[in-house]
Amino acid sequence: MRRSERAGPPGGERGYVTAEAAVVIPALVVLAAVLIAGLGAGAAQIQCVDAARAGAREAARSETPADVQKAAKQAAPPGARVSVRRTGDLVTVSVSAPAPHLPMTLTARAVALAEDSVGGGGEP
Repeated sequence: MRRSERAGPPGGERGYVTAEAAVVIPALVVLAAVLIAGLGAGAAQIQCVDAARAGAREAARSETPADVQKAAKQAAPPGARVSVRRTGDLVTVSVSAPAPHLPMTLTARAVALAEDSVGGGGEP
């Protein structure tokens, strides 16, 4: 066999691997960045849910509005807004926060029955 037959076509496909890598590597970096941002948004959403629940628990125990806000803000992600609303016997705590590194707002809401609305003291 001659040397030219073993080596394949001269210079035919030698630069394609470099060109493909130049396209694929940045795409993989962008994909990894989007995945990491998505994980950050998921963690912030869980913090919003926890914050809304913490605020609703405080409100259900008839704590002051300042204590409810404080409990919710402590558990919320940075930059979160907390709102508390009472409608009849129900207290609703809403927490909204910007998603880190993504152009979206995360929201969570928790509702609890206020303890002062529950009848008690009497025997069954």
